[in-house]
Amino acid sequence: MPVIEVSDDNWDSEVIEGSRTKPVVVDFWAPWCGPCRMVSPVLDELSEEMIETMTFCKLNIDENQDTANKFGVMSIPTMIIFKNGDVVDRTIGASTKNKLKEKFELHI
Repeated sequence: MPVIEVSDDNWDSEVIEGSRTKPVVVDFWAPWCGPCRMVSPVLDELSEEMIETMTFCKLNIDENQDTANKFGVMSIPTMIIFKNGDVVDRTIGASTKNKLKEKFELHI
């Protein structure tokens, strides 16, 4: 399953409710952010590799400022992991595929 685009409007159904069945990683990003563009293909790969165990979503902070503010996103990329509707972990900045995968696997 590809990375799901989420917004302020579908946040609750995709992220909060979705995280009740399996953990959800949300990438808070913006089109003008260089490190965000570097992380995007990595998350695409991980979403394919981890399809059975995690859901991957992206939220454009320029278009969805309410949600970004609600979760205190001050710099991007920020990846927040949700489980059972709650924040369980957060990663700020670009990282390697292996480091991200290790971090995500802690929450499966």
